[in-house]
Amino acid sequence: MPIKIPVALPAYNALREEHVFVMADIRALHQDIRPLKVAIANLMPTTLDTEVQLLRLLSNTPLQVDITLLRMGSHASHNAPPGHLERFYSNSEKIMHERFDGLIITGAPVETLAFEAVDYWDELAAVLDYTSKNVWSTLHICWGAQAGLYRRYGIPKKPLSQKLFGIFPHRVNEQHSALFRGFDDEFLAPQSRHTESDREAIAAEPALTIQSETAEAGVFIVTARDGREIYVTGHLEYDPLTLDREYRRDISKGLPIAVPQHYYPDDDPAKTPVVRWRAHAHLFFSNWLNYVYQETPYNLADLMR
Repeated sequence: MPIKIPVALPAYNALREEHVFVMADIRALHQDIRPLKVAIANLMPTTLDTEVQLLRLLSNTPLQVDITLLRMGSHASHNAPPGHLERFYSNSEKIMHERFDGLIITGAPVETLAFEAVDYWDELAAVLDYTSKNVWSTLHICWGAQAGLYRRYGIPKKPLSQKLFGIFPHRVNEQHSALFRGFDDEFLAPQSRHTESDREAIAAEPALTIQSETAEAGVFIVTARDGREIYVTGHLEYDPLTLDREYRRDISKGLPIAVPQHYYPDDDPAKTPVVRWRAHAHLFFSNWLNYVYQETPYNLADLMR
């Protein structure tokens, strides 16, 4: 699925160098089809890296995807190059009159704060409320998943005794879900978080289904409304060295951090990690886009709660 992004976006050249098929605005205008409209609310501190990671995973199926990048206008970000957000991102209030096939809400480095203490919480809560009637399927990642579960269902988060950090095996509870077509019974995925959403509260909510989990890392993927809400507690989108960069960043800051589990060969940070989650990451995002394509009304004005 070629993604339509501006040629000037730094991710454009990065993806072209990987031989990922991206489509410039001008070429897209000459294709007589309705592209899928997918928005990405990028809350990660690694702005450019996250753009590349997610756009890479959205690019591998045959239809056109029109990408809109969103920022929280109530938050002053210092993690992107000067002018980048102003040039390529829309403030959330500017898209409230639009409708989308899909929306991705990323993680954010605020998980140890109470939700209401996050400086852009009111704005994000408005976005979450807006998705119920204006987005066919919303995919929430890490803290974005915790925020969505809290806003919609009152699911609390709680601190972990130590950071969940590494590559963990997960099992599929719902084998026949469209999200898991082609998945093995067990698959690997990166985790990097200090908190978790309360599993008992999730299990007690009849609207929620725990699709994937593991004894070691807990709940991984939760869905609601037949896949129109998807909550992913980890980071399938991570690059091979993302956990390595996080580990070395915390070491350099003198923060208490353990070696990420099941990541480096022989748990030796001097050795290059072996990627063991890439295939399932691509499969998951392709399955999500295929679900969105099959289920979204052709006319987005027909979207209903």
